Amino acid sequence: MHNDVRIDDPAAERFEAAPATGTDADGDPGDPVLELDGVGKRYGPETAVSELDLTVRDGELLTLLGPSGCGKTTTLRMIAGLEDPSEGTVTVADETVAGDGATVPPEERDVGMVFQEFALFPHLTVAENVAFGLEDPDSEAAEERVTELLDLVGLGEYGDRTPGDLSGGQRQRVALARSLAPEPDVLLLDEPFSNLDVRLRVAMREEVRRILDEAGVTAVSVTHDQEEALSISDRVAVMHDGHVEQVGSPAEVFEHPESRFVASFLGQASFLPAAVGDDSVETIIGSYDRDLLEGLTEEYTGADVDVLVRPDDLRATPANESEADGNVVRRQYTGPSFVYHVELADGNVVRCLHNHAEDFDVGEPVGVTLVADHTLAWYPAER
Repeated sequence: MHNDVRIDDPAAERFEAAPATGTDADGDPGDPVLELDGVGKRYGPETAVSELDLTVRDGELLTLLGPSGCGKTTTLRMIAGLEDPSEGTVTVADETVAGDGATVPPEERDVGMVFQEFALFPHLTVAENVAFGLEDPDSEAAEERVTELLDLVGLGEYGDRTPGDLSGGQRQRVALARSLAPEPDVLLLDEPFSNLDVRLRVAMREEVRRILDEAGVTAVSVTHDQEEALSISDRVAVMHDGHVEQVGSPAEVFEHPESRFVASFLGQASFLPAAVGDDSVETIIGSYDRDLLEGLTEEYTGADVDVLVRPDDLRATPANESEADGNVVRRQYTGPSFVYHVELADGNVVRCLHNHAEDFDVGEPVGVTLVADHTLAWYPAER
């Protein structure tokens, strides 16, 4: 059992996605384009994906987010038709393409895919690569479609070049244009930014989001990069051990983590042990009103809980050894700020966010103050 509460975390603001395109003018969800119902995948005795239910709506970008081995790429491959589900059904544009006796091959699914390595043909020009998936690539209609897409991805003057003449970001845009050319019902992106350097990765994810919005395409992306997922997605499905832990908007999954795993995976999370009293919550760094934990019911009076605190919820203060709550064990410099890792007297480590001008040394004794001006998520204690 757990309680998920609103966390108005200022750090979450930088993760706000573009307005969802999977809604109509009145804000109602669009029609389902992709549906996974009870989908599972086993490899012998090993279960890679278990009882997965997902719906992706028209014009939406949904990202499967999770650590390596959680089943997200296997899920993408089942949608594409590169893997067959062991159970459940996959439906694209109201057609069951896998399950219930259906096995529609990848080339007949009306699903496009952008691979990690882009998979462009080195001997073809950019224009020929984009036209490759069209039924009649030499037709006038195909030429018009290629011109339209190259303009959309900002490569209108590059049609006669070969992939070897392009940068990594340009090759990615060609791969995206090629996948969009047949106007698929669903576009799949398999870790599309993993082969780009950090600077280009940030720029390209915003560019790809713009292209998807302008094309009006429904898309599913896979990544283990939380900032990527939270910054460009309409919704995020956080996966763990082959199943979905939580699905929601970027703000929902970051601010309302429904499980300890989601809380830990998104952002820098620390868990502060607390004892729930009649009117207060007792922690090693102080006593607080029990209203600090939203949704805390009477049944938890007398119970031990773990409170989710992020770096901007806590501040370190200078203290002498006898009055300190703990000692700085690590300084994490991010440029504009420091995140100080503080080991408390009970052995737990919490993180405190500070301006880069506020300087503490490793080993220095500090007090720790809870400065959150919002309610906090909590979970039953793990002891």
